[in-house]
Amino acid sequence: MFDDLDVRALHRRPGAKWNRAAPDVLPAWIAEMDFPPAPSVREALLRCVENDLGYPSWDGRHADNPLRAAFAERMRDRHGWILDPAQVREFTDINQGLQAVLNVATRPGDGVVVHTPTYPPFLETIAGMGRRLDPLPYTPDGDGWTFDADRLDRDLGERASRVLLLVNPHNPTGRVLRRDELETLAELALRHDLLVVADEIHSDLVHAPHRHIPFASLSAEVAARTVTLTSATKAFNVPGVRCAVAHVGAAGVREALARPSHLYGESNTFGVAATLAAWRDGDAWLSRLRPVLADNAALVREELPSGVGYRIPQATFLAWLDCRDLALDTDPYTFFLDKARVLLNDGRSFGPGGEGFVRLNFGTSPEILREILGRIRGCLA
Repeated sequence: MFDDLDVRALHRRPGAKWNRAAPDVLPAWIAEMDFPPAPSVREALLRCVENDLGYPSWDGRHADNPLRAAFAERMRDRHGWILDPAQVREFTDINQGLQAVLNVATRPGDGVVVHTPTYPPFLETIAGMGRRLDPLPYTPDGDGWTFDADRLDRDLGERASRVLLLVNPHNPTGRVLRRDELETLAELALRHDLLVVADEIHSDLVHAPHRHIPFASLSAEVAARTVTLTSATKAFNVPGVRCAVAHVGAAGVREALARPSHLYGESNTFGVAATLAAWRDGDAWLSRLRPVLADNAALVREELPSGVGYRIPQATFLAWLDCRDLALDTDPYTFFLDKARVLLNDGRSFGPGGEGFVRLNFGTSPEILREILGRIRGCLA
């Protein structure tokens, strides 16, 4: 399932990852794996087609959407976090959830703190909604990445921010924050009166020995000012079903999102069915996937040419590659596309700290990954 992929078949897929790449290009860009989804997810979607495509028995105005209880059960079983399912609501994806929260909880000009570099749609959201980006840089630290909490404290004192957008596990570096780091951020959020929006979409893809800790699980006081966004779409490789959930611990935000009732749309039958199947019946598939990704992360280190900096991510299937020492005659994204015929993500789109970097998606078979890395190595020889 995870090592038997055919490049020609992949190129026939209609989705963005392969469809947007020329026939001689290997795509390793958008955060979507090449693997087929878990059998339980496929079977659940087929049942939807065969049985009923009518209006679901639940909608966004009622508490009987089964995703709410399923999310609460998963957080309890995996992380020991006990939450009220009535505080959960659904969105089409993480980006819509963030935009909805910023819409009701902030005003144009308000500052949003985020670790940079960061997921490009979040930067687009902050700019497009007229909010101010307050960057908190991740900087190299041995084999990993770190940030300066004292700098954040000073910045918050000098220029008030309204929101801490916490991407953990982090995209693109793959950093997983420790409990002490989360507690430091929580203390700053409480002291500076920040609403915390925690994007935890990659939490099911943390590599041992690292461990994901939901930010809202730190304490009741922290949960009461946190909105946790997550989805099954990354870990279970079904981004097209467009389904995400939010635990809205902040009461004022929760009340504001409820009115008017249809403004932010409703989850669809396929998204709910796929998510339920993933969370309740897909963990055996996930347990087979995770060692494959860990091995691929190590393979990237083994096969990358010298001169390309790489810190093995603590989570995700994404490699953040430092190409600043290569002395290329153009940006690394363009160079590798033109010379290696490999499509990566341009580091510049990840905002401050992204210049000279590219992001490589290693969520594919080892054979295809070796070909991608071989092409990169070959064009630098």
